[in-house]
Amino acid sequence: MTETTVTAGQTADIALIQRILPHRYPFLLVDKVVDIHVDKSCVGIKCVTMNEPQFTGHFPGVPIFPGVMIIEAMAQTSGILVGLSMDLVDKNANVFFMGVDGVKFRRKVVPGDVLELHVKALRGGGRVWKFAGRAMVGDELACEAEFTAMFDVPKKA
Repeated sequence: MTETTVTAGQTADIALIQRILPHRYPFLLVDKVVDIHVDKSCVGIKCVTMNEPQFTGHFPGVPIFPGVMIIEAMAQTSGILVGLSMDLVDKNANVFFMGVDGVKFRRKVVPGDVLELHVKALRGGGRVWKFAGRAMVGDELACEAEFTAMFDVPKKA
């Protein structure tokens, strides 16, 4: 097994995540990915901490993790799944949202929460993929959505 090969049920640590996604602090929103089933599903983990910059303004005295960042964290988790499924490690791929549908927020996410970002591929295999995502805190649903993304790999010079 090479260092970038992931078999069913394995994990991706932050070093592998950064070899797939272009995002960096403060906008890298996935700490690790577990329960990876290539081409199918995975679970991203985001530990929400008070020292993150969005909490200085969202909201002073009542820190709530922004809903759009929950959706972005689900999308980044799906980007890791696609990166592993399509062998995009170290290929400088970019990911672009094409659509977000059926978003529902069910619970506030606050510092101290651990977000589990469950993503399932509904359609994929080429450049355009569609996913169902559920963000959970423990056994409580925080957010759900379907989203579509396009993956673009730069051509070699």
